[in-house]
Amino acid sequence: MRIVVLIFLLVMPAASFGLEKADMVVVDKSESRLYLKRSGQIIKQYHVVFGPDPEGHKQQEGDGRTPEGRYVLDYKNADSDFYKSIHISYPNRADQKRAARSGVDPGGEIMIHGQKNGAGWLTTISKYFNWTEGCIAVSNRAMDEIWQAVDAGTPIEIKP
Repeated sequence: MRIVVLIFLLVMPAASFGLEKADMVVVDKSESRLYLKRSGQIIKQYHVVFGPDPEGHKQQEGDGRTPEGRYVLDYKNADSDFYKSIHISYPNRADQKRAARSGVDPGGEIMIHGQKNGAGWLTTISKYFNWTEGCIAVSNRAMDEIWQAVDAGTPIEIKP
């Protein structure tokens, strides 16, 4: 029986087990939604929250905004202060140039992440408030799914 199960697991694609990989992530700030996409089709969507001043593109460190534009999910952090996190490649060159022209620090360390470690029980409340410092927060359950569906190098588009 074990050999049959092993053969089945080797032959069946990962998508059969709900682990379909996304080739694009889209965040729509006005909808408070994160979409996992594959070949242009939405494969899963999640409710998200942002920083306390979510409207507009991030201008500088500490402004409470989430960047807008095209970036890359460039690495995963399983040892995050916020359950798990996936880093967004902000600031890009354009962000750095804009900040330099304004004489400000563009900020950084923008992530998609779960709940603060030890505070996962607050998800039912925290989903109604923009509480991050500019990151994109989801429930820990959602973070587990996103973690499985997204590889480092996946593009992300953050829309106003």
